[in-house]
Amino acid sequence: MSDMAKKPIKITETILRDAHQSLIATRMTTEQMLPIVEKLDKVGYYSLECWGGATFDASLRFLKEDPWERLRQIKARAKNTKLQMLFRGQNILGYRPYGDDVVEYFVQKSIANGIDIIRIFDCLNDLRNLETAVKASNKEGGHAQIALSYTLGDAYTLEYWTNIAKEIENMGAHSICIKDMAGLLLPYEATRLVTALKEKVRIPIQLHTHYTSGVASMTYLKAVEAGVDVIDCAMSPFALGTSQPATEVMVETFKGTPYDTGFDQNLLAEIADYFRPMRDAALDSGLLNPKNMGVNIKTLLYQVPGGMLSNLTSQLKEQHAEDKYYEVLEEVPRVRQDLGECPLVTPSSQIVGTQAVFNVLMGERYKMVTKETKAVLSGHYGRTVKPFNPEVQKKCIGDEEIITCRPADLVGNELSTLESEMAQYKEQDEDVLSYALFPQVAMDFFKYREAQKTKMDAKVADTENGAYPV
Repeated sequence: MSDMAKKPIKITETILRDAHQSLIATRMTTEQMLPIVEKLDKVGYYSLECWGGATFDASLRFLKEDPWERLRQIKARAKNTKLQMLFRGQNILGYRPYGDDVVEYFVQKSIANGIDIIRIFDCLNDLRNLETAVKASNKEGGHAQIALSYTLGDAYTLEYWTNIAKEIENMGAHSICIKDMAGLLLPYEATRLVTALKEKVRIPIQLHTHYTSGVASMTYLKAVEAGVDVIDCAMSPFALGTSQPATEVMVETFKGTPYDTGFDQNLLAEIADYFRPMRDAALDSGLLNPKNMGVNIKTLLYQVPGGMLSNLTSQLKEQHAEDKYYEVLEEVPRVRQDLGECPLVTPSSQIVGTQAVFNVLMGERYKMVTKETKAVLSGHYGRTVKPFNPEVQKKCIGDEEIITCRPADLVGNELSTLESEMAQYKEQDEDVLSYALFPQVAMDFFKYREAQKTKMDAKVADTENGAYPV
C-alpha cells in the first residue's frame, strides 16, 4: 500500500459503554459520565459508543436510571461527535426476537433521542435477523453498521467472511464492523481478513476487539496497516483485560505516521485523570476483579469471551463445583459444535455456556436441557452456519417441528398490546420500549420513579409551607 493511499486512523471511544460493561459489569452511572462528556467531545473521535448492549438493562435494573434520559443528557453535551450504540438485531437489547413494529419504533426513538450510528449484530450472523433494523435505521437517516460476530471454525473461511460482507453491502448498510468479542483475531490473520474485505466491498470497515487474549493492540496495528478505517479503543483506566486496547497507546503508536490521529495527548491525560479514581474505587469495592485485567490465553483455546468466563465461574460457584471449571471449558467447544458452530456472543454464549455446565454436572450430556438450547435447536434463534448435530437435536427436542423461516415472522406486531399493558405508568413514549424489552424490570423502575416523584412533591410542599428554610 503506497503512502499516498494511507490516511489517519479513526477511533471510536468505548469508555461510556463497552469498557465499563466489560470490566465493571456496566455499573458506571449517568452522573459519573456527564461531567467528562464535553472533554470527550473535544478529542476528535469518530464516535462515542455510549448506549445499547447491556447498558439499558443495567440502568433500569441496578442503577434505577432511565436509559433514555442518559442518552438525551449525553447528546446535549456532545455537540461535535457522533453517538453510537450496540443493537442485537431482531432481539434489540433483549433476549428474544421482537415484532418488526417494536424494532422499527426502537430504532426511531434511539435516533430521535440522539443516536447517530447503530451497530447491529446477530449472534448467529443470520442476516435475516438484521434486515428490519437496517431498513428502519436508513429510513430515520441513521448510520446502519452491521457487525459480523467474528469466530473461528471450519466454516469460517475467508470466503465466508467476504461473501457475507458483500451481502451486507447489498443490504444497504453504511459500514461493516468485525466484532471480535473474545479477542480471537490474531495480528497476521487481521491483515488477511481486512485485505480480503477491502477487496470485496467499498463501504468502510471498523474493527472491534477485546484484550482478553493479549493480542489486541498488535491486531489493531496490522489491521490499520491493511487499511481498516476505524478501531474501537478505551481510555486507559478502563482499557485492557476484557476491555479494549488503550486509546492513548494507539494514538501514540500512530503518531508521526500516515495514520496519525492528531489527538492531543494532554487532553487525553485529563480525561484519564477523571476516570482513574473510578477505577480505583471499583478495585477497592471488588466491582473490578483483578482477574479480568490479566491475559487469558485460554480464550484462544476455548473461544470463550471474557464475560462468559466470569459467568461460568459464578454458575459453578453456586453449585459448589468450582473443581469442574476445566471440564466445563473443554465441554464448551463440543456444545458449540452440536449447536451448528455458532459464534459465542450474547445470547448464544450464555446458552452454550449454561448447557456445558449442565452437561458436566449431570454426568451425562444433554440429560438436562435448557429451554434456550431447545429454542436454538428448533430454529427459533435463526440459521446457523453448519447443521446441528442430529443425535443431539433428536435427544433434546424429539420430533418437535423445526422452523426455517425468520424467527420474527412468528411473532407478529406487538406494540399496541404492550402499550395497553403498561399504559398507567407511561410518562414518555419511550417507556413502552423499556417495558417491551424488560417487562418486570421496567415495571419495578416505573414504580420506583413514581415513588421518587411523590417524595419530591412532598418535599416541595413542605418547603412552600415553611417547613424547610429556603
